[in-house]
Amino acid sequence: MKKQFALIAAGILLVANSCTTATKTNTDNSSAQTTTENTIIGKKWKLVELFGKPVADQVNGKEAFLKLLQQDKAYLYQASGGCNGIRGTFTTNATSVIHFSPGASTKMACPDMSIETGISKVLETVDNYTVNKEGDILSLNKGRMAPLAKFRAVAE
Repeated sequence: MKKQFALIAAGILLVANSCTTATKTNTDNSSAQTTTENTIIGKKWKLVELFGKPVADQVNGKEAFLKLLQQDKAYLYQASGGCNGIRGTFTTNATSVIHFSPGASTKMACPDMSIETGISKVLETVDNYTVNKEGDILSLNKGRMAPLAKFRAVAE
């Protein structure tokens, strides 16, 4: 009888433990992963680094940037690599997952198209983001690799 009671109690404990939720704690002090998309939406982000290399303040006389906006229930993005404008939609969630849809773009030719090509590649590849503790540096990442691109929050 004691063995049956012990087995039933163990089964109840096993079921109870399987129903609990786990929380993930970020122990990396260099960059704090955000849990809310509100920290990235509604801001203009200036491109400062692309594939590990610094980006000039002006490309073709213009600033390379990314804007993440919310209109009604849709998430929209606007971007520029210093030549053409790119617009589209994106999805995100509270665990810092982000995906950009292929966007529409103007088709001007400019002397330096490398940054624009790079931004397009980042938007196709990225699957997550991080924001530093201060909330002013946005990194777009693929898996756990080094950031594909880094942006600094700027006034519009």
